[in-house]
Amino acid sequence: MTTYDSGGPFGTSIDAKTLRNTLGSFGSGVIVVTAAGAEPHGMTCQSFASLSLEPPLVMFAPSRNSQSWPRIRESGTLGINILASDQQWISDQFARSGTEKFTGIRWKPSPLGAPILDGVTAWLECTIVDELDGGDHTIVIGRVNSVKSHTQRAPLLFHRGQYLRTERDAELRVIVP
Repeated sequence: MTTYDSGGPFGTSIDAKTLRNTLGSFGSGVIVVTAAGAEPHGMTCQSFASLSLEPPLVMFAPSRNSQSWPRIRESGTLGINILASDQQWISDQFARSGTEKFTGIRWKPSPLGAPILDGVTAWLECTIVDELDGGDHTIVIGRVNSVKSHTQRAPLLFHRGQYLRTERDAELRVIVP
C-alpha cells in the first residue's frame, strides 16, 4: 500500500486507497478526448475543468501510464466530448486499453478535424498550448477554438466509483452495469 506524508501539522500519512476514496466524493462529468491522425484516437477522462474564459482555456489530466495519450498528443488538436447520460458504454469502451475504441462509434470531424462523437451533451475543439507535471498524471492545457452544446442532453456523471445520471426531475440515480 502506498502512503503519502501529508506534511500537515499532525504528521499524518495518507494511504492511496483512502485518498482515492476521499477524492471520489467529488462528482465529475465524463469526457472522451479524441484526435485524428492516420486513424482516430481517443480516451476516457474524468479529470477535466474550465481554466479560463479569457483566453478560453480548459484542462484535463491523462495518466502518465496512458497508452492513448502519446498518440492523441501528436495531433495537437483535440476533441473534448462531454458524454451524455446514456453514453456509459462509450465511456467504458474508450477507457479500455488496446481495443479498437471507435468500433460502433459514429462521429464527425470538428472544424480542425478532431473526432466529435454523436449524441454528446457538448463538445469543444482545442489546441494543446501547454503540458505540466501533475505527479502520476500530466496536466494538459488546451485553448478552445470552437464549441457546441446540446442543452437538451443531460450529462453522464461519475461519483464514488459509480456512474450516475441526472433525470429531468433532478433525481440522481446510480446506473447499474
